[in-house]
Amino acid sequence: MRESTQDLTIEDVKRAQERIASTARRTPLERSRWLSEQHNRDVFLKLECFQVTGSFKLRGAMSKLSALTEDQRSRGVLTVSAGNHGLAVAHCCEALGLHATIVVPESASRAKVEAIRRFAVTLIERGADYDAAERAAREMERESGATFVSPYNDREVIAGQGTIALELLEDEPDLEAIIVPVGGGGLIAGVALAAKALNPRIKVYGVEPLTSPTMTAALEAGRIIEIKEESTIADGCAGNIEPGSITFPIVQQFVDDIFLVSEESIRKAIVSVARDEHLIIEGAAALSIAALGNARLESTNVVSMVSGRNISFDTFAEVISRHSE
Repeated sequence: MRESTQDLTIEDVKRAQERIASTARRTPLERSRWLSEQHNRDVFLKLECFQVTGSFKLRGAMSKLSALTEDQRSRGVLTVSAGNHGLAVAHCCEALGLHATIVVPESASRAKVEAIRRFAVTLIERGADYDAAERAAREMERESGATFVSPYNDREVIAGQGTIALELLEDEPDLEAIIVPVGGGGLIAGVALAAKALNPRIKVYGVEPLTSPTMTAALEAGRIIEIKEESTIADGCAGNIEPGSITFPIVQQFVDDIFLVSEESIRKAIVSVARDEHLIIEGAAALSIAALGNARLESTNVVSMVSGRNISFDTFAEVISRHSE
């Protein structure tokens, strides 16, 4: 919408890695024995659920906020979020001495909203869903002149998320494929751009909820379009993509395929990871686990991106009670 991707390169990702080093953790990459046996391939888990604030979003937020000019800092920070990005921005603004206004939809996860409230930020609940909240935040940007930090539609945010790929290929150079949850596309755009620069042969696959196939619809149409969505437990991947988002051309260029997974398979993945890995993960993180059985995935050495852990206890308990064997 407001950005150009033509000069976004692996060097931008490496510079972002330097800027976020004091704040972001280098998260573990672990081979999952049970998933490897189940799918007859080597399956690794990139555990961004152990990232500060509980999701990968800290990388992009710190990459952007640490690069602000004095003028941008002086105008205050404004953002919109389904939850995890807002939490990351709140944490990073506290570290950098910045004030943040965070807009979330009224339907946002209560667990994520309450976590944001623990920071000294201005929290505004606006709109029935993420799309409405994003429109409201963009209107506030126009009215206030605040520095807007998009969760995905931003060069520095994308570069920050791309730092995950640097870690992946340093820790496991023989990876053949990376499976990434997709919402607005910031994570997969950064990871795909960086991974392909380091190894052009590597495959990068996205995963969306079947009820919210926004990037899939855009790729099929050849442009970003607005679709009617249904609810999903993968709330971090819900919502339409902002018109003109710079994530879309990057996904077009670098992403090999996008898989769709059902709500039932997402819920079963949450339960399986809790039972077999002893990890609590949120719905969006379970997408990359649920996609491992897709027939179009032919690689024998793959990593699933476990993007976050910020699921509400009540939701987790409900999923466990209904889907445990």
